[in-house]
Amino acid sequence: MFKTALLASAVAILPFTAAQVSNDFESGWDQTAWPIYAPDCNQGGKVSLDSTTAHSGKNSIRVDGAGGYCGHVFFGTNKVPSGDFYVRTYLKASKALTSSHVSFITMPDPAQGTNKHLRIGGQNSILMYNRESDDATLPDLSPQGVAASTALPTGSWQCFEYHVGSDGSIETWLNGQAIAGLTSIPGQSNPNAGQWQRSSIKPKPSAVYFGWESYGGDTNTFWYDDIVISSSRVGCSGGTNSPASTTLATSTRAPSSSTTTSPAPATSTTSSGCAAAQWSQCGGIGVSTLKSGS
Repeated sequence: MFKTALLASAVAILPFTAAQVSNDFESGWDQTAWPIYAPDCNQGGKVSLDSTTAHSGKNSIRVDGAGGYCGHVFFGTNKVPSGDFYVRTYLKASKALTSSHVSFITMPDPAQGTNKHLRIGGQNSILMYNRESDDATLPDLSPQGVAASTALPTGSWQCFEYHVGSDGSIETWLNGQAIAGLTSIPGQSNPNAGQWQRSSIKPKPSAVYFGWESYGGDTNTFWYDDIVISSSRVGCSGGTNSPASTTLATSTRAPSSSTTTSPAPATSTTSSGCAAAQWSQCGGIGVSTLKSGS
């Protein structure tokens, strides 16, 4: 109790840019701190606290994503550093990425304009980024670009990390290994980032949301656990037990690669209804009708 109070007090006096926000969901799902995000509409998507599988401990957050743009649903936080920031999440996908365009992380990005997003997901069966404002993809979807990325393994927990830099940098790691095709650093050559580097936009996301968005008919279930958002990289072994002077944590236990079974999910939230006038149908595709990436 004293340790937790001391940790909170120490972080409270730090500028937010020096702190971390982390969650292992062992205390449940705080929907005030980690709310649902489903802009315009949500028909069929669901987010729940799941006690049947976890990367560590017993709880994770499960996202059941439906097909079509309005089947999207995310959860997340707007507590992100104001400069460079790094995100680490353990995630598990039930189905492989396909040729269709999907997103499993979305970030509102005012640098692109109102209601535009920086998105991470897949197309052509690989991991990729999509800049909503001009539909650019990272990597390019040429054979060489596809080969420079990687597929997302299914049915097991994966450590996924990325960095969004104030200078426009993008870096990405899967299980600690850098992904060349998902790297774009000013001044450094990437022959597979032609689309991405044609713009002078420097992303400045105002929030990070985890979930599912499909621009065709693909459905999937994703689980998320041991999330960290920080002004510095924590790696796959870092997390909620980081030093008190740099961490806002919901738990002090160390991560492990365990999977537990217990009763059915205790918390579940779903919503319905359509407010997507610009698309005329909730089950249809969204702004990414001709998307070449996510």
